[in-house]
Amino acid sequence: MPTLNGAVVLVTGANGGIGTHFVHEALARGASKVYASARTPRTWDDDRIVPLALDVTDPAAIQKAVEAASDVTVLINNAGASVPSAGILSHTDEEIRTNVETNFLGPLFLARAFAPILSAKDESVLIDIHSALSWYAVAGIYSATKAALWSATNSLRLELAPDGVHVVGVHVGYVDTPMAEHATGPKTDPADLVSAVFDAVQTGQYEVLADATSVQLKAGLSAPLEAVYPQLGGVTV
Repeated sequence: MPTLNGAVVLVTGANGGIGTHFVHEALARGASKVYASARTPRTWDDDRIVPLALDVTDPAAIQKAVEAASDVTVLINNAGASVPSAGILSHTDEEIRTNVETNFLGPLFLARAFAPILSAKDESVLIDIHSALSWYAVAGIYSATKAALWSATNSLRLELAPDGVHVVGVHVGYVDTPMAEHATGPKTDPADLVSAVFDAVQTGQYEVLADATSVQLKAGLSAPLEAVYPQLGGVTV
């Protein structure tokens, strides 16, 4: 089974609420080093944490990260973007491009760039943070990009498995961070989310359904569309 003991971890979006927990929890579970990456890295109070400048939408920045962190054994694609409006027809062109580049192309290209490094290591891991909204298209381009990342993660899992790279996909609804401050209803504590993800890694699981919302939405994937989206019940064609 993969282990975090002695691992070298790279976390994208490390300055955020979830990312910060990934950094600290990785060390608590025995990681020897954590690259804490962000567009503008912050300082940390632990010599085992290495600040790393990384914009996941910038190919040159990804290449520099590969060169600077060639000892990585665990890659966590955590960085993400959201949009204030839910309607895919009401987004601006820029909002659509930003979400596609940050939520889908960024983590995909980062995984592709680090694939040779991970494949050359023993017990290496790739973790992609999706969303419960991957399976529920009510958040416009955010839902679309998270659904695309889910599909890409499934492809990466199959392609990297022969090289011993364990790929974990994570689904969660609202998490109690600034990104979800507008949302009402239950929110997962980011510490609980991170703990569940690392528990899954260490027990060899491929997928994390971190809350009841994710469990319910995945269970409903085979349901008729009218059941998933009852608003279609009043639509005539």
